[in-house]
Amino acid sequence: MRALPILTAPAFGLTVQRLCRQLVEDRGDLGETALVGLHPRGVYFSRRLRDELVKITGNDAITYGELDITFHRDDFRQRAVTAPPATTQIDFSVDGRRVLLIDDVLYTGRTIRAGLDALMAFGRPRSVELMVLIDRRFSRELPIQADYVGRAVDTLNGQRIQVEWLESDGIDRVSITREVS
Repeated sequence: MRALPILTAPAFGLTVQRLCRQLVEDRGDLGETALVGLHPRGVYFSRRLRDELVKITGNDAITYGELDITFHRDDFRQRAVTAPPATTQIDFSVDGRRVLLIDDVLYTGRTIRAGLDALMAFGRPRSVELMVLIDRRFSRELPIQADYVGRAVDTLNGQRIQVEWLESDGIDRVSITREVS
């Protein structure tokens, strides 16, 4: 099966801008908000969001961090290929803050659960919300839903969402592909 495009580069950029404007509309100046991108692929999205939010708000002091969840995953020891740990960069306390967890794709909810577990090591936030670029609806194993969604996509068994980032893949694009068995 060839890749079916969901978002091409122009729509990709517009989706990021829309999510930023929605966040500013909901939260104002983002003073009490901390953006936290989840490694590995959520950090591309969170960095892009942070840069766009700086342009929109003029605030270059947006609280921002990146969170490695490798050792919090429930499948850490069962994976055939274990992802190498990344660097967590959170130089602030999350106590009392409104934290926005950011990831590229919401599928089963297991990555987000691991992110929540890892986040609690940095304090007790006032609230935690979730922003994802793609929400694969109807595939949850855990009761987790996103508060901000770029695009909701229904997929069949055996299909996978491929998110490509200009920073790592040379192009901004989201496609549905067939999983390789």
